[in-house]
Amino acid sequence: MDLSHGKCWNTPKDSWKNILLLAYQSLGVVYGDLSISPLYVYTSTFAEDITHSDTNEEIYGVLSFVFWTLTLIPLFKYVFVVLRADDNGEGGTFALYSLICRHAKVSLLPNRQAADESLSTYKLEHPPEKKTTSRVKLILEKYKALHTALLVLVLLGTCMVIGDGVLTPAISVFSAVSGLEFSMSKEHHQYAVIPITCFILVCLFALQHYGTHRVGFLFAPIVLTWLLCISALGLYNIIHWNPHVYQALSPYYMFKFLKKTRISGWMSLGGILLCITGSEAMFADLGHFSYTAIQIAFTSLVYPALILAYMGQAAYLSHHHHSTHHISFYITVPACVRWPVLVVAILASVVGSQAIISGTFSIINQSQSLSCFPRVKVVHTSDKMHGQIYIPEINWVLMILCIAVTIGFRDTKHMGNASGLAVMTVMLVTTCLTSLVIIICWKKPPIVALLFLIFFGSVELLYFSASLTKFTEGAWLPILLALFLMTIMFVWHYATIKKYEYDLHNKVSLDWLLALGPSLGIARVPGIGLVFTDLTSGIPANFSRFVTNLPAFHRILVFVCVKSVPVPFVPPAERYLVGRVGPTAHRSYRCIVRYGYRDVHQDVDSFESELVNRLADFIRYDWCQAHGASSSIEDNHVPHSNESSECRLAVIGTVAFSGSPAYEIEESVQPQIVSVDFPTVESVTDVIEMEPVLNGANEKRVRFAIDEESETDGSRLEMQMQLQDELEDLYQAQQSGTAFILGHSHVQAKQGSSVFKRVAINFGYNFLRRNCRGPDVALKVPPVSLLEVGMVYIV
Repeated sequence: MDLSHGKCWNTPKDSWKNILLLAYQSLGVVYGDLSISPLYVYTSTFAEDITHSDTNEEIYGVLSFVFWTLTLIPLFKYVFVVLRADDNGEGGTFALYSLICRHAKVSLLPNRQAADESLSTYKLEHPPEKKTTSRVKLILEKYKALHTALLVLVLLGTCMVIGDGVLTPAISVFSAVSGLEFSMSKEHHQYAVIPITCFILVCLFALQHYGTHRVGFLFAPIVLTWLLCISALGLYNIIHWNPHVYQALSPYYMFKFLKKTRISGWMSLGGILLCITGSEAMFADLGHFSYTAIQIAFTSLVYPALILAYMGQAAYLSHHHHSTHHISFYITVPACVRWPVLVVAILASVVGSQAIISGTFSIINQSQSLSCFPRVKVVHTSDKMHGQIYIPEINWVLMILCIAVTIGFRDTKHMGNASGLAVMTVMLVTTCLTSLVIIICWKKPPIVALLFLIFFGSVELLYFSASLTKFTEGAWLPILLALFLMTIMFVWHYATIKKYEYDLHNKVSLDWLLALGPSLGIARVPGIGLVFTDLTSGIPANFSRFVTNLPAFHRILVFVCVKSVPVPFVPPAERYLVGRVGPTAHRSYRCIVRYGYRDVHQDVDSFESELVNRLADFIRYDWCQAHGASSSIEDNHVPHSNESSECRLAVIGTVAFSGSPAYEIEESVQPQIVSVDFPTVESVTDVIEMEPVLNGANEKRVRFAIDEESETDGSRLEMQMQLQDELEDLYQAQQSGTAFILGHSHVQAKQGSSVFKRVAINFGYNFLRRNCRGPDVALKVPPVSLLEVGMVYIV
């Protein structure tokens, strides 16, 4: 299925009615996690480090910290700054990395081409100007170690998001269910909360394969009900217990709190930071909504509701210092409404957990598309809603880890310490990447980025340092998970790069392919052979090995490269780059299929039929161009090449080429078939040092017109017959069947390699390769059509 890449707010996004509707819908998707934080913030803060005394200095200080933390981080940082750093409307860690890679040559992705920079979604915030090139950008581009460090920083943020996907469901559901302590004895409560929490978590993960679109319409009403509920409770507690609690919002109480509690108060910040858990979701889920909708929802409803909730809890606690129960959300709820609030809280915690689980699936899919995660099976759960995916292996691993965390920690304190460190690490990564975006993409003075980094970074570092002090009390878990995941991701990415370099240096020349024929005992059999490779030029070594062991190949031969580009989506009209390999009579082609990091790959049936259609369109276009078409390109910046036809690729769009001998295309409007000679990257070094396509290339006009006077009727008829023969060969081969030829690789480290490299390649990568999905599953190839070629890579 090749779903629309457009966002749900493409039409009519300017109307206030539509914006308000999106703001309402965003409550269930974006703010589920953030809205349930009042369940456990005060519980985690007053767990051990500080006590609630009769002077109320502690509770007022905590309230002041909560208020200013919510104001500075979600409101000022995310709503007013970070949300503007979108990548074609998409947000998240990879969106920031993608933006930086497009504006600076720091990408480590293999098989990158200059043609990728002509994509309509590959837009730059500002045209590149050599005179105003930032020194930070020059330094970042110069040193390869900084490219690796940037990728490691992105992977760290990614791993912590995955870690949050383990911790958030556990702490959310556990905190909601813990309200049962007021309805049963302490002994019964101790043995009931854990089983009930685990049961809810099992049900939550077991229903993931159905997708959220079936019950998604309930998410927004549940979160809205919850926000109204905690707002009403907050107002009631403020009016009934302490109408002057608003005075505690003054920053004076923060300093007073730290002065009295000293190191204990600093350590308690690890619980206070939980009030901003879920703030990153505002940015990560930006692609499903508009900037204005998310901004309106937060400033008009979510932010006021959370402030009222925390003020209400503080007002109640300021008059209850010696309660028989420990400090929690539910002691501030009047007994007459405690059961309804408990039900709504459990439902809201499930919605918040669902949001982070879906986000974990999404970010793992993005990591996989950028060759930073082992191949896993991605299932699209909705034909209508783009981005609704389900990953079976990850789902069950998350469920097991969530249950293990719940049973192992058994209290909010340890879960909160673990979750707080993961959340704050992700925010620090976002702050660092946004600072680079301000300089490199927005072209702002470095002092602006430095002020942003120092101001928000210092606040986050304060909380991060407090979280690290809880290392032995739960904070070790996200660090352990991050180290484990980063090892897997870095080993996989490193081995993938090495395999690509091996393929690049061992590719076969075009002359070798053209020399294959009956004289050498090589037969051409009916059908289409799709040879999958990571190379964008040359003949891959796995095909030469295939022909050596089986001296035959298909009548129609297509070298297919499925690659990812650093954009969120590739429009279907620009997805296929098609060209010839060798002369027309050889019937060999090259097809480069480009996907963005948020695109969902097509099913094999639709991919096969669409590929044949694109080949047919290309054949018609190529015959018109090569036999009587005169090409004129009204732009001097478009690169040309005098090399062989293998380097000549055409962007074939979704509208079939009519075959008319005269046509005109305006690329600035909506390109359907455009032919340009693009240089091909020949090595990983070239990926980094390749000059980008000049900005004027987006404004070119391509015209092809038949010169009727220069052609006789005989040559025209001959051309039409040859065109018809090639199309008939293509369609007859399609009827005979399609074979998918993939490499089955085994990777070994070279003799003399370091111990680290031998362990990473010989054991780590090969273990992952054997126990994860193969390329046939990732490409959705039917087993009956699969031909695997064994390859040993010595890297």
